[in-house]
Amino acid sequence: MFHAKTSSSVEWRAVAAAVKTLVEEATFDANSEGITFRAMDPSHVALVDLAWPVSAWAAYECDKPFRFSVRVEDLVRTIGRAETKDSVEISSGEDDSIMIRFTNGYKREFNIHLIESTAASAPLPKLEFDTKMTLTKTILEKVLGDVSVVSDQITLNTTKDRMTFSGKSDVGKAEISLAKNDADVLELTSNAESKATYSTDYISGILKALGGVVDTVELEYSTKKPVRLMLKLNDQGAKMAYFLAPRVSSD
Repeated sequence: MFHAKTSSSVEWRAVAAAVKTLVEEATFDANSEGITFRAMDPSHVALVDLAWPVSAWAAYECDKPFRFSVRVEDLVRTIGRAETKDSVEISSGEDDSIMIRFTNGYKREFNIHLIESTAASAPLPKLEFDTKMTLTKTILEKVLGDVSVVSDQITLNTTKDRMTFSGKSDVGKAEISLAKNDADVLELTSNAESKATYSTDYISGILKALGGVVDTVELEYSTKKPVRLMLKLNDQGAKMAYFLAPRVSSD
């Protein structure tokens, strides 16, 4: 028996939208500790790692491991029918399906057929990072928007107390600097000067998908290594790690 309930639809909306940025099929693993999901996009550029522990659910029951695979478009369309204040219940159904129920006075129930996923399990990168920055999602979105005016790539360059975001192309150059004591910077630590370049579209895409669920972003990276964005989905422990491979800089 598997049954999981959230008191609102915001987390499921965010998760479904984030998964849609990467893959067309999604496999979730449920056990007594909660739900996990991990997948890499077909180009092997980005990876999502979701951890949704028991503590982050309004109600949760899973007496044995339960794996369910769905077409992401089916999940997005179904979850999209939920109002913000609807409770969302997902449980194992009959005939290879899951049941999704929305309740807030007006009750609806859907049964979504499961699929046999052909995707291989994506390994989690084992990385140590030199730089860690926690900043508001609002300021990161502004930075990405500014850099995208001139480039589809963003270069991060960090010293001990400052991170510079820049981009350049035939159009021109853009550069934004955030210091350790700026209002939108909650934390900045760096063991070594770090510099790497990433796709603005990929980072902007995951932030847009998560909508208003995420307030702050924990960003970690090292020179010429993937960046990891740690994104809290709620205050009860649900979180999503987003890994993005670096791009070759023209510097």
